[in-house]
Order: sequence, then structure tokens, then C-alpha cells
Amino acid sequence: MPKGNANHFTQGLMEELGLETVCDNAKCPNRMECYSQLTATFMILGNVCTRPCGFCAVGRGKPDELEPDEPQRVAEAAHRLGLRHVVITSVTRDDLPDGGAEHYYHCVTETRARTGATIEVLTPDFVDNYEALDRVIESAPEVFNHNVETVPRLYRKVRGPKSRYSWTLKMLSRIKQINPEIKTKSGLMLGLGETHEELFEVFADLRQHDVDFLTLGQYLQPGERYLPVERYIPPAEFILLGDVAKKMGFKKVASGPFVRSSYHARDMAEEDV
Repeated sequence: MPKGNANHFTQGLMEELGLETVCDNAKCPNRMECYSQLTATFMILGNVCTRPCGFCAVGRGKPDELEPDEPQRVAEAAHRLGLRHVVITSVTRDDLPDGGAEHYYHCVTETRARTGATIEVLTPDFVDNYEALDRVIESAPEVFNHNVETVPRLYRKVRGPKSRYSWTLKMLSRIKQINPEIKTKSGLMLGLGETHEELFEVFADLRQHDVDFLTLGQYLQPGERYLPVERYIPPAEFILLGDVAKKMGFKKVASGPFVRSSYHARDMAEEDV
């Protein structure tokens, strides 16, 4: 339920500036809490995705043209919200030669210049497009997040035919190779049929590729045409998995049923950026 005037202010500001949030488009269960705390995860590059992922409620189809002034509007919203840590994500834009990387670059640099805030990006995978990935890295976000989402056995079923587990790992590793100062982050949805052994293997792969932060949350089916929930993980099990991940060397781990990749992102990044 809405939590007071701050929630309405945040929602109204997004509408006034013509901005999208992943909070609304992906039906995040935490959006009222975040809006009430004057925070939101900005979703750039439109609200239509070119990937038919089996878990995501964001609309799919043929996207609209890019809006050249969107970087300035994101920066203005972050300024008016008084944000100290800004999270910027997007739909996947396979229709663009650079996947929207140049647009990401300007959103990051404009927001930093306007607010002085630390920036976290949660990007698509830019599969095999090193030039696009490098352009986003060049904007030097304090945190670069790309979710592995699930275990390799379920990759095609969950993320579709274009995404590749091996590329995701390569991508996360390249960020640190180019700019070791950037903190890297990834997350998984639980309850899609994965086993603990498979999860531990993914944890190990992420650590081997020097990923700093990890999020673990419960997958919730956003509608009838999406993948079903195979299992609801008890809260105690999330605690157990989080403890295992911490022992494997992640600097920060957020593990719980309603944890999402950008939920309380500032708290996770604050001590390390």
C-alpha cells in the first residue's frame, strides 16, 4: 500500500518528467516502500524490450525511437529527489547497433554532473559487443550490475536463446579488467528449479570473475504467461545461502524473499564505493 506523501511525490515526479521506472514496469513488490523513501530505479531506452525473457513483466515488441533529452530528465529527477546513489537500468535494445550504450554513457555522466551522486548501472548483456560494453564502462559508474539471473542449466528457458552464461561471466570480468575501481554486482532469482549445488557453482564462478556484490531473491510469477514458480524458498534458507555466499568472499550479500537487484542498493554500495 502507498506510504504517505513521499510515495505520491516520487510517482508524480516520474510522470511529470516523462520517465520510466523498472519499479512499475517489472511490477516490483518493493516499489511502494522505495517510492516512499524518495528513491526509484530509472529505466532508460524506453519501456519496450526486444528480448522475450520468460520471467520479466516489462513489455516486449518493437521499441520507440530514443529520446535525446532523456539523460537530462533522469539527472533532473535525481536532483529533485536529492539522491546520493542513483540506479539506472534499461530494457534490452537489440535493435540498436550499440544496444543503447552511448545513451547509457550520457545518462551516467549527466546525472553525476547534476547531482554529484554515486551511480549504479544495471545493464543488458550487450552480447559479444565489446565496444558497447566498453563505452558504458568508460562512464565509470561506481557499481556495475549485470544479473546472471539463474543457473546455467536453466539459462535458455529463463533468459531466452540470445543470452549466454559464459558471456555474462566474461562481461563481469572485463569490467574489472578495464577499470578495477568499479565494483561489480550480480544477482539470481530463486525458485525456478535450481539446486543448491548449482547455486554454489554459480557463486564460485562469480567469485572467480571477481564479482563484489551478490543479491538473492525469490522469483515471483508476474502473470499467467510467464514461467511458473517451482518452489517458494523459506526465509531461513535464504539466510543459509547468504551465509555460504559471504564465506565464499563476496563483499556484500543481500539474500531474502523480496530482495531485488537494486533494492536498498545504496546501503549495499555505501561502505565500498
